[in-house]
Amino acid sequence: MAYFDAASSAPLHPVARQALLASFDEGWADPARLYREGRRARVLLDAAREAAAEAVGCRPDELAFTSSGTGAVHAGIAGALAGRRRIGRHLIVSAVEHSSVLHSAEVLEAAGGSVTQVAVDRAGLVDPVAYGDALREDTALACLQSANHEVGTEQPVGAVAEVCREAGVPLLVDAAQSLGWGPVDGGWSLLTASAHKWGGPSGVGLLVVRKGVRFAAQGPVDERESGRAPGFENIPAIVAAAASLRAVRAEAAEEAVRLRELTDRIRARVPRLVPDVEVVGHPVRRLPGVVTFSCLYVDGEALLHELDREGFSVSSGSSCTSSTLTPSHVLRAMGVLSEGNVRVSLPPGTAEEDVERFLAVLPRAVTAVREKLGAPTASEVVREEDVLVVDSLGKRCPIPVIELAKVIGDVPVGGLVRVLADDEAARLDIPAWCEMRNQDYVGEEPADQGTSYLIRRAT
Repeated sequence: MAYFDAASSAPLHPVARQALLASFDEGWADPARLYREGRRARVLLDAAREAAAEAVGCRPDELAFTSSGTGAVHAGIAGALAGRRRIGRHLIVSAVEHSSVLHSAEVLEAAGGSVTQVAVDRAGLVDPVAYGDALREDTALACLQSANHEVGTEQPVGAVAEVCREAGVPLLVDAAQSLGWGPVDGGWSLLTASAHKWGGPSGVGLLVVRKGVRFAAQGPVDERESGRAPGFENIPAIVAAAASLRAVRAEAAEEAVRLRELTDRIRARVPRLVPDVEVVGHPVRRLPGVVTFSCLYVDGEALLHELDREGFSVSSGSSCTSSTLTPSHVLRAMGVLSEGNVRVSLPPGTAEEDVERFLAVLPRAVTAVREKLGAPTASEVVREEDVLVVDSLGKRCPIPVIELAKVIGDVPVGGLVRVLADDEAARLDIPAWCEMRNQDYVGEEPADQGTSYLIRRAT
Protein backbone atom coordinates (compact mmCIF):
# COMPACT_ATOMS: atom_id res chain seq x y z
CA MET A 1 0.00 0.00 0.00
CA ALA A 2 1.41 3.42 -0.97
CA TYR A 3 0.46 6.12 1.54
CA PHE A 4 0.10 9.44 -0.29
CA ASP A 5 -1.73 11.49 2.35
CA ALA A 6 1.10 13.01 4.42
CA ALA A 7 -0.60 16.43 4.47
CA SER A 8 -3.32 14.89 6.65
CA SER A 9 -0.90 13.04 8.90
CA ALA A 10 2.65 11.94 8.21
CA PRO A 11 3.77 8.42 9.17
CA LEU A 12 5.51 8.27 12.55
CA HIS A 13 9.20 9.01 12.03
CA PRO A 14 11.57 6.28 13.30
CA VAL A 15 13.28 8.82 15.56
CA ALA A 16 9.90 9.74 17.07
CA ARG A 17 9.21 6.09 17.80
CA GLN A 18 12.58 5.63 19.48
CA ALA A 19 12.27 8.80 21.54
CA LEU A 20 8.72 7.95 22.57
CA LEU A 21 9.63 4.51 23.84
CA ALA A 22 12.78 5.70 25.60
CA SER A 23 11.05 8.57 27.41
CA PHE A 24 8.29 6.36 28.79
CA ASP A 25 10.76 5.22 31.43
CA GLU A 26 12.03 8.70 32.37
CA GLY A 27 9.22 11.11 31.55
CA TRP A 28 6.24 9.81 33.47
CA ALA A 29 6.58 11.92 36.64
CA ASP A 30 5.36 15.46 37.33
CA PRO A 31 8.01 17.88 36.00
CA ALA A 32 6.89 20.46 38.56
CA ARG A 33 8.09 18.29 41.49
CA LEU A 34 11.51 18.59 43.04
CA TYR A 35 12.22 14.93 43.76
CA ARG A 36 14.41 12.85 41.49
CA GLU A 37 11.73 11.50 39.17
CA GLY A 38 10.26 14.96 38.74
CA ARG A 39 13.66 16.45 37.97
CA ARG A 40 14.25 13.80 35.30
CA ALA A 41 10.93 14.63 33.68
CA ARG A 42 11.75 18.36 33.83
CA VAL A 43 15.09 17.80 32.10
CA LEU A 44 13.34 15.97 29.25
CA LEU A 45 10.65 18.67 28.94
CA ASP A 46 13.17 21.52 28.96
CA ALA A 47 15.37 19.81 26.39
CA ALA A 48 12.38 19.21 24.11
CA ARG A 49 11.33 22.85 24.43
CA GLU A 50 14.83 24.07 23.54
CA ALA A 51 14.99 21.76 20.52
CA ALA A 52 11.58 22.83 19.26
CA ALA A 53 12.35 26.52 19.83
CA GLU A 54 15.58 26.19 17.86
CA ALA A 55 13.66 24.65 14.94
CA VAL A 56 11.02 27.40 15.05
CA GLY A 57 13.50 30.22 15.55
CA CYS A 58 12.19 31.56 18.84
CA ARG A 59 13.13 31.68 22.52
CA PRO A 60 12.27 28.60 24.59
CA ASP A 61 10.16 30.68 26.97
CA GLU A 62 8.06 31.86 24.01
CA LEU A 63 6.99 28.30 23.13
CA ALA A 64 4.24 26.28 24.80
CA PHE A 65 3.24 22.70 24.07
CA THR A 66 -0.49 22.14 23.53
CA SER A 67 -2.61 19.04 23.10
CA SER A 68 -3.05 19.58 19.34
CA GLY A 69 -2.41 21.98 16.49
CA THR A 70 -6.09 22.91 16.47
CA GLY A 71 -5.91 23.64 20.19
CA ALA A 72 -2.88 25.84 19.57
CA VAL A 73 -4.78 27.82 16.90
CA HIS A 74 -7.84 28.29 19.11
CA ALA A 75 -5.75 29.32 22.13
CA GLY A 76 -3.52 31.58 20.07
CA ILE A 77 -6.34 33.47 18.36
CA ALA A 78 -8.44 33.78 21.52
CA GLY A 79 -5.48 34.93 23.62
CA ALA A 80 -4.27 37.47 21.06
CA LEU A 81 -7.76 38.91 20.57
CA ALA A 82 -8.28 39.17 24.33
CA GLY A 83 -4.88 40.78 24.82
CA ARG A 84 -5.77 43.51 22.32
CA ARG A 85 -9.45 43.93 23.14
CA ARG A 86 -8.93 47.63 23.85
CA ILE A 87 -7.78 48.06 20.24
CA GLY A 88 -10.88 46.43 18.81
CA ARG A 89 -12.49 43.16 17.78
CA HIS A 90 -11.63 42.96 14.10
CA LEU A 91 -9.87 39.87 12.74
CA ILE A 92 -8.33 39.34 9.30
CA VAL A 93 -7.97 35.85 7.80
CA SER A 94 -7.39 34.50 4.32
CA ALA A 95 -10.22 32.70 2.54
CA VAL A 96 -8.18 29.47 2.42
CA GLU A 97 -7.19 29.11 6.07
CA HIS A 98 -7.51 25.80 7.90
CA SER A 99 -10.93 25.19 9.40
CA SER A 100 -9.54 25.72 12.92
CA VAL A 101 -8.82 29.35 12.05
CA LEU A 102 -12.17 29.85 10.34
CA HIS A 103 -14.03 28.30 13.27
CA SER A 104 -12.29 30.72 15.63
CA ALA A 105 -13.38 33.54 13.32
CA GLU A 106 -16.98 32.32 13.51
CA VAL A 107 -16.81 32.38 17.32
CA LEU A 108 -15.61 35.99 17.22
CA GLU A 109 -18.43 37.01 14.87
CA ALA A 110 -21.02 35.25 17.04
CA ALA A 111 -19.74 37.27 20.00
CA GLY A 112 -20.18 40.56 18.13
CA GLY A 113 -16.74 40.94 16.55
CA SER A 114 -16.03 41.37 12.86
CA VAL A 115 -13.98 39.34 10.38
CA THR A 116 -12.52 40.21 6.98
CA GLN A 117 -11.65 37.36 4.62
CA VAL A 118 -8.87 38.19 2.18
CA ALA A 119 -9.44 36.63 -1.23
CA VAL A 120 -6.88 34.52 -3.10
CA ASP A 121 -6.11 34.18 -6.80
CA ARG A 122 -6.71 31.08 -8.89
CA ALA A 123 -3.43 29.60 -7.61
CA GLY A 124 -4.51 30.03 -3.99
CA LEU A 125 -2.10 32.92 -3.32
CA VAL A 126 -2.94 36.00 -1.25
CA ASP A 127 -1.81 39.49 -2.19
CA PRO A 128 0.00 41.29 0.68
CA VAL A 129 -1.55 44.54 -0.56
CA ALA A 130 -4.98 43.05 0.12
CA TYR A 131 -3.99 42.43 3.75
CA GLY A 132 -2.92 46.05 3.97
CA ASP A 133 -6.24 47.18 2.51
CA ALA A 134 -8.11 45.06 5.07
CA LEU A 135 -6.35 46.62 8.08
CA ARG A 136 -8.47 48.97 10.19
CA GLU A 137 -7.98 50.99 13.34
CA ASP A 138 -9.82 48.32 15.31
CA THR A 139 -7.91 45.36 13.83
CA ALA A 140 -6.70 43.22 16.72
CA LEU A 141 -5.11 40.33 14.82
CA ALA A 142 -4.35 38.97 11.35
CA CYS A 143 -3.92 35.28 10.49
CA LEU A 144 -2.19 33.63 7.55
CA GLN A 145 -1.15 30.03 6.94
CA SER A 146 2.42 29.49 5.76
CA ALA A 147 1.28 26.91 3.19
CA ASN A 148 -2.11 25.58 2.19
CA HIS A 149 -3.20 22.15 3.39
CA GLU A 150 -5.20 21.24 0.26
CA VAL A 151 -3.20 22.55 -2.69
CA GLY A 152 0.25 23.19 -1.16
CA THR A 153 0.52 26.86 -2.17
CA GLU A 154 3.07 28.71 -0.03
CA GLN A 155 1.98 32.15 1.13
CA PRO A 156 4.06 35.38 1.20
CA VAL A 157 4.25 35.41 5.00
CA GLY A 158 7.24 37.77 5.17
CA ALA A 159 5.55 40.45 3.05
CA VAL A 160 2.26 40.18 4.92
CA ALA A 161 4.08 40.28 8.28
CA GLU A 162 5.81 43.50 7.22
CA VAL A 163 2.49 45.10 6.23
CA CYS A 164 1.02 44.11 9.60
CA ARG A 165 4.11 45.26 11.52
CA GLU A 166 3.91 48.73 9.99
CA ALA A 167 0.30 48.95 11.16
CA GLY A 168 1.13 47.62 14.63
CA VAL A 169 -1.02 44.52 14.16
CA PRO A 170 0.29 41.08 15.22
CA LEU A 171 0.27 38.27 12.66
CA LEU A 172 -0.49 34.68 13.66
CA VAL A 173 0.97 32.10 11.28
CA ASP A 174 -0.44 28.59 11.04
CA ALA A 175 2.72 26.68 10.13
CA ALA A 176 1.28 23.18 10.44
CA GLN A 177 2.08 22.16 6.86
CA SER A 178 5.48 23.80 6.46
CA LEU A 179 7.38 23.67 9.76
CA GLY A 180 8.90 20.27 9.02
CA TRP A 181 10.50 21.75 5.89
CA GLY A 182 12.02 24.82 7.54
CA PRO A 183 11.42 27.83 9.78
CA VAL A 184 8.88 30.48 8.82
CA ASP A 185 10.61 33.65 7.73
CA GLY A 186 9.36 37.13 8.47
CA GLY A 187 8.37 39.17 11.47
CA TRP A 188 5.40 37.11 12.60
CA SER A 189 4.09 37.53 16.15
CA LEU A 190 2.45 34.19 16.90
CA LEU A 191 2.90 30.74 15.36
CA THR A 192 1.12 27.41 15.66
CA ALA A 193 2.02 23.92 14.45
CA SER A 194 1.11 20.25 14.88
CA ALA A 195 3.59 17.41 15.43
CA HIS A 196 1.74 14.72 13.49
CA LYS A 197 2.19 16.78 10.31
CA TRP A 198 5.98 16.25 10.36
CA GLY A 199 6.11 12.67 11.61
CA GLY A 200 5.76 13.24 15.33
CA PRO A 201 3.02 11.65 17.45
CA SER A 202 -0.50 13.02 17.40
CA GLY A 203 -1.68 15.00 20.39
CA VAL A 204 1.16 17.56 20.44
CA GLY A 205 0.88 21.10 19.15
CA LEU A 206 3.06 24.18 19.38
CA LEU A 207 1.97 27.69 20.32
CA VAL A 208 4.61 30.42 20.07
CA VAL A 209 3.92 33.94 21.35
CA ARG A 210 6.74 36.42 20.79
CA LYS A 211 7.86 38.58 23.67
CA GLY A 212 6.08 41.91 23.60
CA VAL A 213 2.88 40.57 22.01
CA ARG A 214 -0.15 41.34 24.12
CA PHE A 215 -1.68 38.02 25.06
CA ALA A 216 -4.30 37.02 27.62
CA ALA A 217 -4.91 33.28 27.91
CA GLN A 218 -8.60 32.43 27.94
CA GLY A 219 -10.44 29.89 30.05
CA PRO A 220 -9.30 28.40 33.34
CA VAL A 221 -5.55 28.89 33.73
CA ASP A 222 -3.14 26.72 35.70
CA GLU A 223 0.61 26.69 36.19
CA ARG A 224 1.35 24.49 33.16
CA GLU A 225 2.98 25.87 29.99
CA SER A 226 2.97 29.50 31.15
CA GLY A 227 -0.78 29.27 31.61
CA ARG A 228 -1.35 28.90 27.87
CA ALA A 229 -2.03 25.15 27.73
CA PRO A 230 -3.60 23.76 30.90
CA GLY A 231 -3.25 20.13 31.86
CA PHE A 232 -0.48 17.67 32.61
CA GLU A 233 2.17 17.63 29.87
CA ASN A 234 2.45 14.45 27.80
CA ILE A 235 6.23 14.40 28.14
CA PRO A 236 6.95 11.22 26.12
CA ALA A 237 4.93 12.57 23.18
CA ILE A 238 6.50 16.03 23.50
CA VAL A 239 9.99 14.54 23.51
CA ALA A 240 9.16 12.46 20.44
CA ALA A 241 7.70 15.51 18.69
CA ALA A 242 10.82 17.59 19.27
CA ALA A 243 13.19 14.76 18.35
CA SER A 244 11.35 14.04 15.10
CA LEU A 245 11.23 17.74 14.17
CA ARG A 246 14.98 17.93 14.51
CA ALA A 247 15.37 14.70 12.50
CA VAL A 248 13.14 15.74 9.59
CA ARG A 249 14.83 19.13 9.45
CA ALA A 250 18.21 17.42 9.05
CA GLU A 251 16.83 15.56 6.02
CA ALA A 252 14.62 18.37 4.67
CA ALA A 253 16.88 20.05 2.12
CA GLU A 254 17.82 16.85 0.29
CA GLU A 255 14.37 15.28 0.58
CA ALA A 256 12.64 18.44 -0.65
CA VAL A 257 14.59 18.31 -3.90
CA ARG A 258 13.70 14.65 -4.43
CA LEU A 259 9.99 15.01 -3.61
CA ARG A 260 9.67 18.16 -5.71
CA GLU A 261 10.97 16.22 -8.71
CA LEU A 262 8.35 13.52 -8.10
CA THR A 263 5.47 15.98 -7.74
CA ASP A 264 6.66 17.90 -10.81
CA ARG A 265 6.45 14.60 -12.65
CA ILE A 266 2.86 14.11 -11.48
CA ARG A 267 1.89 17.69 -12.36
CA ALA A 268 3.29 17.33 -15.87
CA ARG A 269 2.09 13.84 -16.73
CA VAL A 270 -1.41 13.64 -15.24
CA PRO A 271 -2.92 16.10 -17.78
CA ARG A 272 -1.30 14.10 -20.60
CA LEU A 273 -2.49 10.75 -19.25
CA VAL A 274 -6.03 11.74 -18.25
CA PRO A 275 -8.26 13.99 -20.39
CA ASP A 276 -10.22 16.85 -18.84
CA VAL A 277 -8.02 17.38 -15.80
CA GLU A 278 -7.13 20.65 -14.07
CA VAL A 279 -3.97 20.75 -11.92
CA VAL A 280 -4.52 23.34 -9.18
CA GLY A 281 -2.28 25.27 -6.81
CA HIS A 282 0.72 27.46 -7.54
CA PRO A 283 3.17 25.78 -9.95
CA VAL A 284 6.28 27.11 -8.14
CA ARG A 285 5.39 28.48 -4.69
CA ARG A 286 4.28 25.19 -3.17
CA LEU A 287 5.29 22.53 -0.69
CA PRO A 288 7.69 19.91 -2.05
CA GLY A 289 5.43 16.88 -1.69
CA VAL A 290 1.95 18.17 -2.52
CA VAL A 291 0.17 18.11 -5.88
CA THR A 292 -3.58 18.48 -6.39
CA PHE A 293 -5.72 17.98 -9.48
CA SER A 294 -9.41 17.73 -10.34
CA CYS A 295 -11.05 15.50 -12.95
CA LEU A 296 -14.15 16.49 -14.88
CA TYR A 297 -17.10 14.07 -14.84
CA VAL A 298 -15.76 12.13 -11.85
CA ASP A 299 -17.25 11.50 -8.42
CA GLY A 300 -14.47 12.22 -5.91
CA GLU A 301 -15.47 9.58 -3.39
CA ALA A 302 -15.74 6.90 -6.06
CA LEU A 303 -12.30 7.80 -7.41
CA LEU A 304 -10.72 7.62 -3.95
CA HIS A 305 -12.24 4.17 -3.44
CA GLU A 306 -10.98 3.07 -6.86
CA LEU A 307 -7.45 4.22 -6.03
CA ASP A 308 -7.65 2.59 -2.61
CA ARG A 309 -8.45 -0.73 -4.28
CA GLU A 310 -5.36 -0.21 -6.44
CA GLY A 311 -3.23 0.28 -3.32
CA PHE A 312 -3.02 4.08 -2.99
CA SER A 313 -4.14 6.21 -0.06
CA VAL A 314 -4.94 9.73 -1.25
CA SER A 315 -7.34 12.42 -0.10
CA SER A 316 -9.77 14.79 -1.74
CA GLY A 317 -11.10 18.31 -1.34
CA SER A 318 -14.00 17.38 -3.58
CA SER A 319 -17.57 18.19 -2.67
CA CYS A 320 -18.42 14.57 -3.42
CA THR A 321 -16.58 12.89 -0.55
CA SER A 322 -18.28 11.15 2.31
CA SER A 323 -17.09 13.72 4.85
CA THR A 324 -18.78 16.74 3.26
CA LEU A 325 -21.66 17.57 0.96
CA THR A 326 -20.41 21.08 0.10
CA PRO A 327 -17.42 22.08 -2.02
CA SER A 328 -14.08 22.57 -0.32
CA HIS A 329 -13.85 26.16 0.89
CA VAL A 330 -10.28 26.27 -0.45
CA LEU A 331 -11.22 25.20 -3.98
CA ARG A 332 -14.26 27.47 -3.89
CA ALA A 333 -12.14 30.47 -2.89
CA MET A 334 -9.72 29.71 -5.72
CA GLY A 335 -12.54 29.37 -8.24
CA VAL A 336 -11.24 26.07 -9.58
CA LEU A 337 -12.91 22.77 -10.39
CA SER A 338 -13.94 20.82 -7.30
CA GLU A 339 -15.33 17.61 -8.76
CA GLY A 340 -13.11 14.54 -8.89
CA ASN A 341 -10.49 16.28 -6.75
CA VAL A 342 -7.38 14.32 -5.71
CA ARG A 343 -4.65 15.54 -3.36
CA VAL A 344 -1.41 13.59 -3.49
CA SER A 345 0.90 14.46 -0.58
CA LEU A 346 4.05 12.36 -0.54
CA PRO A 347 5.72 11.57 2.79
CA PRO A 348 9.51 11.68 3.03
CA GLY A 349 11.01 8.48 1.71
CA THR A 350 8.37 7.92 -0.98
CA ALA A 351 9.77 5.54 -3.59
CA GLU A 352 9.96 6.65 -7.21
CA GLU A 353 8.50 3.29 -8.23
CA ASP A 354 5.33 4.02 -6.23
CA VAL A 355 4.85 7.30 -8.07
CA GLU A 356 5.32 5.58 -11.42
CA ARG A 357 2.83 2.91 -10.44
CA PHE A 358 0.35 5.61 -9.39
CA LEU A 359 0.69 7.28 -12.80
CA ALA A 360 0.06 3.92 -14.46
CA VAL A 361 -3.01 3.19 -12.35
CA LEU A 362 -4.68 6.62 -12.40
CA PRO A 363 -5.94 6.67 -16.02
CA ARG A 364 -7.83 3.40 -15.72
CA ALA A 365 -9.18 4.40 -12.29
CA VAL A 366 -10.61 7.61 -13.72
CA THR A 367 -11.96 5.77 -16.77
CA ALA A 368 -13.63 3.19 -14.53
CA VAL A 369 -15.40 5.88 -12.50
CA ARG A 370 -16.53 7.75 -15.59
CA GLU A 371 -17.89 4.55 -17.11
CA LYS A 372 -19.78 3.72 -13.93
CA LEU A 373 -21.45 7.12 -14.00
CA GLY A 374 -22.35 6.59 -17.66
CA ALA A 375 -25.01 8.57 -19.45
CA PRO A 376 -27.35 10.34 -17.01
CA THR A 377 -30.72 8.71 -16.65
CA ALA A 378 -34.09 10.44 -16.72
CA SER A 379 -32.49 13.69 -17.81
CA GLU A 380 -35.15 16.09 -18.96
CA VAL A 381 -33.91 18.27 -21.83
CA VAL A 382 -36.42 20.77 -23.24
CA ARG A 383 -36.40 23.92 -25.30
CA GLU A 384 -37.37 27.19 -23.64
CA GLU A 385 -37.65 29.66 -26.52
CA ASP A 386 -34.04 29.75 -27.80
CA VAL A 387 -32.53 28.19 -24.69
CA LEU A 388 -31.80 24.49 -24.17
CA VAL A 389 -32.83 23.59 -20.61
CA VAL A 390 -31.18 20.72 -18.71
CA ASP A 391 -33.01 19.63 -15.57
CA SER A 392 -30.44 18.26 -13.11
CA LEU A 393 -32.45 18.88 -9.96
CA GLY A 394 -31.86 16.26 -7.31
CA LYS A 395 -28.58 15.06 -8.86
CA ARG A 396 -25.23 15.36 -7.13
CA CYS A 397 -21.97 16.35 -8.75
CA PRO A 398 -20.63 15.64 -11.28
CA ILE A 399 -23.92 14.71 -13.03
CA PRO A 400 -25.03 18.32 -13.73
CA VAL A 401 -21.72 19.02 -15.47
CA ILE A 402 -21.86 15.74 -17.40
CA GLU A 403 -25.35 16.61 -18.63
CA LEU A 404 -24.18 20.06 -19.67
CA ALA A 405 -21.23 18.58 -21.56
CA LYS A 406 -23.51 16.17 -23.42
CA VAL A 407 -25.86 18.84 -24.77
CA ILE A 408 -23.59 21.85 -25.40
CA GLY A 409 -22.97 20.57 -28.93
CA ASP A 410 -26.72 20.54 -29.62
CA VAL A 411 -26.92 24.33 -29.65
CA PRO A 412 -25.32 26.58 -32.27
CA VAL A 413 -22.34 28.79 -31.45
CA GLY A 414 -23.81 31.70 -29.53
CA GLY A 415 -26.70 29.55 -28.33
CA LEU A 416 -27.63 29.18 -24.68
CA VAL A 417 -27.95 26.24 -22.29
CA ARG A 418 -29.70 26.62 -18.95
CA VAL A 419 -28.80 24.05 -16.28
CA LEU A 420 -31.15 23.66 -13.32
CA ALA A 421 -29.34 22.23 -10.30
CA ASP A 422 -29.77 22.19 -6.54
CA ASP A 423 -26.34 20.78 -5.67
CA GLU A 424 -24.17 23.52 -4.14
CA ALA A 425 -21.14 22.18 -6.01
CA ALA A 426 -22.67 23.27 -9.32
CA ARG A 427 -22.06 26.90 -8.34
CA LEU A 428 -18.33 26.20 -8.53
CA ASP A 429 -18.08 23.37 -11.04
CA ILE A 430 -20.15 24.79 -13.91
CA PRO A 431 -18.12 28.03 -14.16
CA ALA A 432 -14.92 25.98 -13.80
CA TRP A 433 -16.05 23.68 -16.63
CA CYS A 434 -16.72 26.70 -18.84
CA GLU A 435 -13.21 27.98 -18.10
CA MET A 436 -11.65 24.63 -19.02
CA ARG A 437 -13.77 24.08 -22.14
CA ASN A 438 -13.60 27.68 -23.47
CA GLN A 439 -17.33 28.24 -23.15
CA ASP A 440 -18.95 31.44 -21.83
CA TYR A 441 -20.43 31.32 -18.35
CA VAL A 442 -23.17 33.95 -18.36
CA GLY A 443 -24.19 33.70 -14.70
CA GLU A 444 -26.80 32.29 -12.36
CA GLU A 445 -30.40 33.16 -11.64
CA PRO A 446 -32.84 32.09 -8.94
CA ALA A 447 -35.25 29.33 -9.92
CA ASP A 448 -38.40 27.82 -8.44
CA GLN A 449 -36.20 24.97 -7.30
CA GLY A 450 -32.43 25.20 -6.94
CA THR A 451 -30.50 27.59 -9.16
CA SER A 452 -30.47 28.26 -12.90
CA TYR A 453 -27.01 28.44 -14.52
CA LEU A 454 -26.76 29.99 -17.97
CA ILE A 455 -23.99 29.00 -20.41
CA ARG A 456 -23.40 30.36 -23.91
CA ARG A 457 -21.67 28.13 -26.45
CA ALA A 458 -18.54 29.93 -27.62
CA THR A 459 -16.75 27.17 -29.55
